[in-house]
Amino acid sequence: MSTTIDQAFIKQFEEEVHQAYQRMGSKLRNTVRMKNGVRGSSTVFQKVGKGSAATKARHGKVPVMNVDHTPVECQLLDFYAGDWVDHLDELKTNIDERQVLANAGAFALGRKTDEMIIAALTATGTTAGDGSDGLTKAKVLEAFELLGDKDVPDDGQRFAVIGWKQWSELLQLPEFADADFVGADDLPWRGTQAKHWLGTLWLPHSGLLLSTGVRRCFWYHRSAIGHAIGQEVATDVTWHGDRAAHFISNSMSQGACLIDADGVVAMPCLES
Repeated sequence: MSTTIDQAFIKQFEEEVHQAYQRMGSKLRNTVRMKNGVRGSSTVFQKVGKGSAATKARHGKVPVMNVDHTPVECQLLDFYAGDWVDHLDELKTNIDERQVLANAGAFALGRKTDEMIIAALTATGTTAGDGSDGLTKAKVLEAFELLGDKDVPDDGQRFAVIGWKQWSELLQLPEFADADFVGADDLPWRGTQAKHWLGTLWLPHSGLLLSTGVRRCFWYHRSAIGHAIGQEVATDVTWHGDRAAHFISNSMSQGACLIDADGVVAMPCLES
């Protein structure tokens, strides 16, 4: 047997973990503002204020907008997920144990990524409704108005993350699920991964906080949340002769923060 076969195993495993994380590990990382290659334990996102235009006299100086730039610090945290693969166990099973563990590690880190983003969303103070009812049409329209009043851009970069119960409630709204309102191409019955509605991509998610029977859902703009990446998901595979097994360690260094509270509206929904 080639002496390099172990390196081939390690290289393939690392690639499988990375691909699994990118494909299915996190549902929310592509919905927020990202900064890659961060060096250090924290980084800064810039919150840019609104500018205003003014007139000027002939041959006068052009007025300066004096746009406010507020730095928002984002702390990075280190996360690990590991497991053992016994050499003889691989010979006794009819499944690809390497691929199973690659997916398990990638999905665990993906869930942690989403947890950080959801925690950042939770820091907002703007709320539509009080959690005494589900995700109703009135609550959706209230959140829609709140975003508009804050001048949140309607530029195709708005996202709404809701629970599965709330997704089922939206399916009962003709405005959300009827072809007469949304057209045949945007019917949610064709799949449950995502749907465009009201200029927003709606996503069902199982990781939203449920407390005392109330699920906190969110409608936000991409620029309102920052996701900092010091190290993408990385994998280390080490052979331990005393255990006759490989130890597979997955790790990442990431963080998330609320950049602009005006760009996030919470929608607490009663869930029984």
